[in-house]
Amino acid sequence: MKREDENAEVNVTTVKRFVLLGFSDLPKLQGLLSAVFTIIYLTILIGNSLIIIITSLEPALQKPMYFFLANFSSLEICYVSVTLPRMLFNLWTQDRSISLLDCATQMCFFLMLGATECLLLAVMSYDRYVAICNPLHYPLVMNHKMCVQLAVGSWVSGIPVQIGQTWQIFSLHFCNSNLINHFFCDIPPILKLACGDTSVHEVSVYVVVMLVAAVPFMLILASYSKIISTILRLPTATGRAKAFSTCSSHLLVVVLFFGSAAITYLRPKSNHSAGTDKLLSLFYTVVTPLFNPMIYSLRNKDFIAALRKLFLNRMVH
Repeated sequence: MKREDENAEVNVTTVKRFVLLGFSDLPKLQGLLSAVFTIIYLTILIGNSLIIIITSLEPALQKPMYFFLANFSSLEICYVSVTLPRMLFNLWTQDRSISLLDCATQMCFFLMLGATECLLLAVMSYDRYVAICNPLHYPLVMNHKMCVQLAVGSWVSGIPVQIGQTWQIFSLHFCNSNLINHFFCDIPPILKLACGDTSVHEVSVYVVVMLVAAVPFMLILASYSKIISTILRLPTATGRAKAFSTCSSHLLVVVLFFGSAAITYLRPKSNHSAGTDKLLSLFYTVVTPLFNPMIYSLRNKDFIAALRKLFLNRMVH
């Protein structure tokens, strides 16, 4: 824990390095946590990579839905790689210190990729809306150019906003403590360490969350209200079941991701408890990327058929 004193007139201790406490309050479980998170990280990498490979190689999966799913899997690999490797390093070495610059960089990438996830989930719901509500126009509307534009827009739209947000938060003075009671540099635990009144920054966090999370979430709700009303009007039970099965996986990921993230970022600072924050953060940083391959692939007959075909071809050759 390194701290550097400024001159006596200012009488403020400026933090130059932070310490990520992570799960240090569970000293007897460090080895177990290290093993569990290593297995989880490898599972996320392998599972999501498999989705990218299969959707790229299998001609039957050259459809907009799988194009966006490959993008989503790429995003999940990037998203989890911002937090988990650092957490594993801290568990393996028990060296929990992190420089101010590294902390700001981690937060910036985490926020940018989080914004991308919100937008990409909204794009995926729009894809399902067009497929179910306007099936005849689907090939025309969701052509390759449109899919690429929507995917690129999702990846880049949040970048300037989140760079600005990170810069604003790290322009604060940190003089209370340098102990971050979290496993990565997230906004709520960082704001707790800031000196003085942070209410303006809290308001700006709310505004950004409304912009990059609430707006996509409202678009998802609008899409699904149309989708559900269309599905309910289908004449056969089989048709309804088939239509809903193509959406249910996406809906589950939406609830998991948006639910835990909203509770974390939209509660007042005074209501934050470190234990709850860590638990909720695990949901949207680890659980969603872990379950993504299982949720999407195990519930999708086309994907299972493509997976079986790929492995059979490998065994034959």
